[in-house]
Amino acid sequence: MALTAVIRVPSRALLRPWARLRDAALGWIEPAGGGGVEVSAQRFGSQKVVVEPDPAAGVAVMKLKNPPVNSLSLELLTELVISLEKLENDKTIRGVVLTSDCPGIFSAGLDLTEMCGRNPAHYTEYWKAVQELWLRLYLSNLVLVAAINGASPAGGCLIALTCDYRVMADNPKYCIGLNETLLGIVAPFWFKETLVNTIGHRASERALQLGLLLPPAEALQVGMVDRVVPKDQVQSTALSVLAQWMAIPDHARQLTKNMMRRPTVDRLLKQRDADVQNFVSFISRDSIQKSLQMYLEKLKQKKG
Repeated sequence: MALTAVIRVPSRALLRPWARLRDAALGWIEPAGGGGVEVSAQRFGSQKVVVEPDPAAGVAVMKLKNPPVNSLSLELLTELVISLEKLENDKTIRGVVLTSDCPGIFSAGLDLTEMCGRNPAHYTEYWKAVQELWLRLYLSNLVLVAAINGASPAGGCLIALTCDYRVMADNPKYCIGLNETLLGIVAPFWFKETLVNTIGHRASERALQLGLLLPPAEALQVGMVDRVVPKDQVQSTALSVLAQWMAIPDHARQLTKNMMRRPTVDRLLKQRDADVQNFVSFISRDSIQKSLQMYLEKLKQKKG
């Protein structure tokens, strides 16, 4: 018989702007008496995020499902935040494995179609959603382990870097890195600081300026990932690592995580509006739009 747990989400969570998107598709049910939200934890999610909780073990597997390459569309960003909040509000869940449901790709990063040919209002909404996901992941009280089962450039790399530990499939075709400069784009300061906090200043400077995409062995060498294993062992290894981290008392681990990461988060929070304005101004430039259009056209030709 299938085990079912209950996730309780405070009603105030539903008042947040991004929480209004796709509530029905995510399986949120408002109790008749109000005051909370109850959701079956056997398996839930949406069109673009699938969550497989195991309440008995205290863990969940969250899979990105936005084929063909898990590009971080506005919809996917929003659904990831909502799914993460649901897990954080379930007291039976202490750790999450973040992985992909798309073969050969963890995430191709930010969705360029969200940043090309749109208006400033859309760019603003999109960048706020990117910020929100990073903030939620980077300071999550949950133990987060990335099971990188495919290529992970740019925003895909950023998502992996927000996790507490990274396990990557041993396939030289699967590369990881913040390669924004190759597209003529500059990685924001909080992308940069997330990488610096992981692999150090000099290695980050070189990787960011050259837009390096590292194969698993090199990513392991510089510390961008923590373990490289055969592809069929990525998720099982991630779950094993999760158990090791969950052996530490939650309060001590969470306070330590907050102590290590809070300065980076506070810097973005203090400059959040300015960061949005900088992004909108930069992405709206004719030269940047032309560059993105050319890149998208090349992708279309490859598909053709």
